[in-house]
Amino acid sequence: MPRKQTPTARTNSAPRKQKPSFAETPRGTADRMFRAATECIRQRERYARLVASGAHDLEQLAALRVAQVCDEILDEAVAAYEKLAGMASTGDDEWRRQANALWHAAREYRRRPASAAPAAGIKSGSLQKLALEYDLEASALLALKLALGGFRQICPDCELESRPQTFVA
Repeated sequence: MPRKQTPTARTNSAPRKQKPSFAETPRGTADRMFRAATECIRQRERYARLVASGAHDLEQLAALRVAQVCDEILDEAVAAYEKLAGMASTGDDEWRRQANALWHAAREYRRRPASAAPAAGIKSGSLQKLALEYDLEASALLALKLALGGFRQICPDCELESRPQTFVA
């Protein structure tokens, strides 16, 4: 004889819609994008300091590799924000305006990747083009810094400084 399902058994087997975690919300992904962009800038500045100080080439290359990994992480954070940016707003739109400005600046920054091409291979006439690319890259980096400042003002908790820290050894 087949066993009857009780109403609670039927509802328990149906998949429940769980509230997404903060990290899966538009604001959470904007915070993630902020932190990734902050680390990109920090690593690019570190690399620039190593180059300016004349550090060994191997150390410079290692720093550049770290900066490139940070750029890839920023790409992932930008893609995550793009997926969730269209979700309905809860009324506080100022953070969203700043997050969108950060998103645009991050995309422009990534559109101008740092060139690691050696100067020895430069042909005559291309020096001007190289200088223009450098200026555009520096401009994109500055725009990203400014967008970070705007987002930080609206969302000061995005840096996780006020949240409990967990250290893993």
